[in-house]
Amino acid sequence: MPDSASNDDNVIPLHGKVSDAEWETRLNLAAAFRAAHHYGWNDTVRNHITALIPGSDDEFLMNPLGLGWHEITASSLVKTNFAGDVLSGGDVKLAPAGFNFHSEILKSLPEIVCVLHVHEMAGTAVSATEEGLIMFDQGGCMLHGEVGYHDFEGLASEAEEAPRIVADLSDRHALIMRNHGLLTVGRTIGEAFTFMHGLVTACRTQVQLLSMGVPIRRLPEDICVHTHEQMMGQRGNKPIGERDWPMYYRIAEGLNPSFKD
Repeated sequence: MPDSASNDDNVIPLHGKVSDAEWETRLNLAAAFRAAHHYGWNDTVRNHITALIPGSDDEFLMNPLGLGWHEITASSLVKTNFAGDVLSGGDVKLAPAGFNFHSEILKSLPEIVCVLHVHEMAGTAVSATEEGLIMFDQGGCMLHGEVGYHDFEGLASEAEEAPRIVADLSDRHALIMRNHGLLTVGRTIGEAFTFMHGLVTACRTQVQLLSMGVPIRRLPEDICVHTHEQMMGQRGNKPIGERDWPMYYRIAEGLNPSFKD
């Protein structure tokens, strides 16, 4: 199990040294880090986005300890497995708390290939409220029935907590970790990212609305259900974000294409 913090500054370029499927996953995951940083979801070396490597049952990519999200590149991502072995070489370490529940989610939910966790300010604020997330607008209806809750237990590095996180997530795509932050999952990197974009936006909307000091019009439950069904019915069982993710990827390219190194 990874248990200490360090980072190898001499990242070895991996393009051409890994499978095409792994490299494509590295590119998309690195782009997710850069775009997430651009949106202000994380400005520290903490928090994680992980993604399974196609064709593997237990190998996945994760950011190493010590790099900010704006610094992540395709080659700097660490390949590890559910046992915590670092498979990509280099003197790198993984954050024990992040590894603990990310690996458990990827191992326990076969359809899920990406897990995204942030301590974004509005999301953390909403996570500390008794009522939790409230649907106030059309965009928020995408999350109706998609959000679970997990009570704070301290740093999520204890092995026995990880199954409880999985149970509280269940078959949803989003989890509010109370007094902690936000988590989303997806069948693709784009789906996890799109759900997180919707969740962060809904939390920011809630914080802003409730700070206005005026009566707020809430959406009736039946309208939330209807709007959610309209949104999801357009996609069938396809992962959401198929149209959105290429745009987010282009944002990362426009910011700094060095993530492809």
